[in-house]
Amino acid sequence: MALATLEVWHSRPIAPTRRVALGDSTLPVDPAPGPGGLLLGAVMARFSDDLDGDLRTDMLGLMSEVERGVPIGQPRLRHRLQADRVGLLRSQHRLIAGADGLRFELETAKGLPAQSALAAVYAVGEMPLAARPAVMSVLRRGMEWVGPVGAGLIDHLVGADVAMRMRSGAFATASDPTIWALGVLGIDEDEPGTGLIQKRYRALIRDAHPDHGGGEDDAADRIAELTRAREILLAT
Repeated sequence: MALATLEVWHSRPIAPTRRVALGDSTLPVDPAPGPGGLLLGAVMARFSDDLDGDLRTDMLGLMSEVERGVPIGQPRLRHRLQADRVGLLRSQHRLIAGADGLRFELETAKGLPAQSALAAVYAVGEMPLAARPAVMSVLRRGMEWVGPVGAGLIDHLVGADVAMRMRSGAFATASDPTIWALGVLGIDEDEPGTGLIQKRYRALIRDAHPDHGGGEDDAADRIAELTRAREILLAT
C-alpha cells in the first residue's frame, strides 16, 4: 500500500520554458515528519545530487524561505512554479509498505532531476508551518545522502529509532484495507460519504489516464488500485 505519494507535473526536459506544478499528493506528516516527510527526503536524496554548485546553493536558500513561509519569487532554479497543469507531463513518487518492508518507488524517466527536487520543497510549503522545520530537516539530510535509495536511506533521514517506529506503524496500517483505501484516494475523513469517494475516484482516474498526462506504463496498475480502493470504501 502507498503510505505517501508526491505527484509532480512538469515540462518536458527539452522544452525551452521550464515549469513545475504540484499534483494530487498524499503526504501525511502527523507526527512530523511522518511518511510524507520521509518520501520527500528520499526524493531529495535521489534527485538533488544532480544539481550543480550554483543550483545547489539556490536550493538551500529556497528551502529556508519555504520553511519560514515567506513569499517565493519566481522562477527558481530556472523553473517556474504554476498551478496550471495543461501541457505538462506527470511523474509520481511513492513510499510503499509491503511484505518486504518499506520501499520507495521514484519515477525517473520523464523529467529533469531539478523538477522533482523543486516539487518536494514546494510540497513542504503546503504543509502547516509547525510541521515544516521537522520535514525540511529530513529534506536537508536527503541532500547529504550518497548511495542508493534503499533501506539505509530511511535510517539516515529520520534516525534508526524513528525509522523503526515508522516501519512498525506502516505494517499496522497495511493490515487495514480501509486505511489503505483512504490513502490511495487521498481522503482524510475516517467515514467519507459516497459522494466524496466517487468524486475523488473520478478525479484520480482522470489524472491516471494517459490522455490526461498519466504514465502509459503504469496507468493500468494505477487504475486497478483506485478501483479496488473505491470498492473497499463503498462496501464499508
